[in-house]
Amino acid sequence: MRYSFKAWFYGHFFHTICKPQYKVAGVKSRNVGKIVKEHKAITIRAKDMNDEKLLSSYIMGIYFIAMNRCTGLSPEDNYKILESSLKKSSMFRKGLGTAEAYLDEKYIPRRLKWAEESKKRKNENNWVLDVLPSCEDYDLGYDYHECGICKICKDEGCFELAKYLCQLDFMMADLMNAKLVRTTTIAEGGDLCDFRYSLKNPQNM
Repeated sequence: MRYSFKAWFYGHFFHTICKPQYKVAGVKSRNVGKIVKEHKAITIRAKDMNDEKLLSSYIMGIYFIAMNRCTGLSPEDNYKILESSLKKSSMFRKGLGTAEAYLDEKYIPRRLKWAEESKKRKNENNWVLDVLPSCEDYDLGYDYHECGICKICKDEGCFELAKYLCQLDFMMADLMNAKLVRTTTIAEGGDLCDFRYSLKNPQNM
């Protein structure tokens, strides 16, 4: 994959927010430096995703792989570092926005077009999905039939790491004050990942 400015920027962002947590966790400075080199190496050999909507998620998957190869910590501990770092990042929280904005139906046409484009499989490691407009059970649904993070983890011989990043979806929904219901994921052996988002009840906000 071309090591574009966007690919570099997302990797730099994840590394910058995680560095304080590495110190707390006792990760040696030389190992922290190795993460940057490993992240770049994986990115360069990865299948291209530079022009895809979920490039930031793809790069996050690559960064998590690099973490697990360099920190000397367990996948669980590396996940905790990444999750904690994202929660503390004001830039990340601002980028997520609010549940009301995320679930606004005016974005449905754009999302439906995105889903149709994904089925063309222009890039091999892209996500492939269906978008499900609101109904009585939820405000917005996604059925992901293929997952880019699962693909890059499989390519790198560490498919077992993908399931940890699935947990971030609930954290992100919570930061937006949205409710996420999901019963199955590809990372854990399912045929798809079924995301169902709703506004939280006022009493739970």
